[in-house]
Amino acid sequence: MTNSPYIATSSADAAALKVGGDWTLAHYGALLPQVAEARPALDENSRADFSELNALDTAGASLLVELLGAQRLIALLSDDSLSDERRALLHTVATAMQQQQLVSEPPSRSTYREFFGHIGEVVEGIWHKVVGLLGFVGLTLGTLLLILLNPRRWRLTSLASHLEQIGLNAVPIIALLTFLVGAVVAFLGATILSDFGATIYTVDLVAFSFLREFGVLLTAILMAGRTASAFTAQIGSMKANEEIDAIRTLGLNPMELLVLPRVFAMLIALPLLTFVAMLCGMLGGAVVCVLTLDISPSMFLYLLQENIPLNHFLVGMGKAPIFAFLIAVIGCLEGFKVTGSAQSVGERTTSAVVQSIFVVIVVDAVAALFLMEMGW
Repeated sequence: MTNSPYIATSSADAAALKVGGDWTLAHYGALLPQVAEARPALDENSRADFSELNALDTAGASLLVELLGAQRLIALLSDDSLSDERRALLHTVATAMQQQQLVSEPPSRSTYREFFGHIGEVVEGIWHKVVGLLGFVGLTLGTLLLILLNPRRWRLTSLASHLEQIGLNAVPIIALLTFLVGAVVAFLGATILSDFGATIYTVDLVAFSFLREFGVLLTAILMAGRTASAFTAQIGSMKANEEIDAIRTLGLNPMELLVLPRVFAMLIALPLLTFVAMLCGMLGGAVVCVLTLDISPSMFLYLLQENIPLNHFLVGMGKAPIFAFLIAVIGCLEGFKVTGSAQSVGERTTSAVVQSIFVVIVVDAVAALFLMEMGW
């Protein structure tokens, strides 16, 4: 039968506090009010008598620390009535609670400091991403030069497979989307130009916009969402399953085996899809012109040939390989950043899509400003 714990004043000395009974977790609730009642009556010179203390565990030791204070309890551990085990237990608990009390509350951070600190973290993160992307671009170009000098190492089977997935399977969605956008651009242009009696220039509007901007931009954005995400998911799954480590163990180069076939396939497929997008966009504009503006197909082709120079087509096609390379590299890089969980695969796939679309739009805007200033 356990002894009930108690706190009492020693009959021989009013300044001495007698602690007895079982100070264990089972009696924690009963001891709390006694500790709260006895603590205000103690002073710095109060002593403690542990001779009648029976059982003791960490819960009881923590109550003794609250009753006497950590420093005073450590000073009282020289009591001969305490065994070595209890001295060690009380010293450990008192030291831990004293260190916890010494930990100061973290200073309150101002809203402005948190705001500008967050901006700094975002800018630093963007800088690290840019540096990482440039490094991966350099690594890809270096491996590309090695492969070009040794045609026997070209992986034509993998290239053909990726060409089918990237290019051939994407033709229907590219054609349908650009056809509809071309029809919308022609309809809006005709609506505005009809107020000036210049609906005939709808042909120039559709052709100019799709040859220079819309054809390649819409194709690149679709490929960023469709293909960059696929590259990241495929390589990321291999990284999570440690297949890339196995490739390195076999003495193979993951850049040569996984990245270059995808980059080559994208460099081939995106310009071809851009050409399809240009044709379908102008076809959608031609349908609107024929149905609503009474412009015959032969008249549409004549105006297209007379008013639209070849350089607009070359500008649009010239952007396609640049966009293709950036999209493929970003998709593969994010795949290699996967850490090993399904959540990481999803996060990196989303990041690849966002980064690809962002980079494509930024590069297109810079190219448009440069070409406009050059008069091209």
